[in-house]
Amino acid sequence: MPELPEVETTCRGLAPVLTGRTLASVHVRNPRLRWPVPDDLEQRLAGRALRGIARRGKYLLFDFGGITQVVHLGMSGSLRLTTAAEPPGAHDHVDWSFDDGSVLRLRDPRRFGAVLWTDDPAHHPLLAHLGPEPLSDAFDAAYLHAQCRYRSAAIKQVVMDAGVVVGVGNIYASESLFHAGIRPGTAARRLTRPACERLVAAIRRVLAAAIAAGGSSLRDYVATDGELGYFQLQTRVYDRAGLPCKICGTPIRRIVQGQRATYYCPACQR
Repeated sequence: MPELPEVETTCRGLAPVLTGRTLASVHVRNPRLRWPVPDDLEQRLAGRALRGIARRGKYLLFDFGGITQVVHLGMSGSLRLTTAAEPPGAHDHVDWSFDDGSVLRLRDPRRFGAVLWTDDPAHHPLLAHLGPEPLSDAFDAAYLHAQCRYRSAAIKQVVMDAGVVVGVGNIYASESLFHAGIRPGTAARRLTRPACERLVAAIRRVLAAAIAAGGSSLRDYVATDGELGYFQLQTRVYDRAGLPCKICGTPIRRIVQGQRATYYCPACQR
């Protein structure tokens, strides 16, 4: 699933190219995504200039001046810049055509993404409940410690909760906990303030490295230019069960938490 680094990479790839362009038309081939694509999407957006593109959590927000288009890439989605001359594939569900001839194309094999619009993004049901951005000043050790103090859930599950902090997906949670030296099954309420300081710093460091690497390409994700992300080549624990820890040599272990695979080093993460 595209997580924060992949969505941020997409945002940074699209914004310089499309900002200032006028949307000429929207072609919806298959409206049956996680939520149906609104019938009036083209009516609302066509003829408007794109003022900018931002990211909130895993959502892309296209500012068309009073109307914001909300896009989520779901489990397998990607946005690519192309032209009308390139024929769409079986899983290319939405095209946005701009006045310079460029086409933004949504590919979503599993159709678990979303294309919606709102005139009030701050209060949209998908956005209003989200926690702070992990790279913002609002996410600090004091905040995380306060969130953890009364939670008995495992710390990995807590940092993956978008109501606590957005965008820390499965890969990045495992990697951040390794860098912080915290075992993923530790009850959140047991974390001390210094442990929270280490974890906040690790989350920031891991996400920044992943963004610099263009995200992680494990299945369907590609950037807007079709290139793969390569952060998966840098991981210390994720998907390395049975392999020696790159720090101490102890075999990496794999467990399942919340139906998701978790990887950790039993020696480095005590």
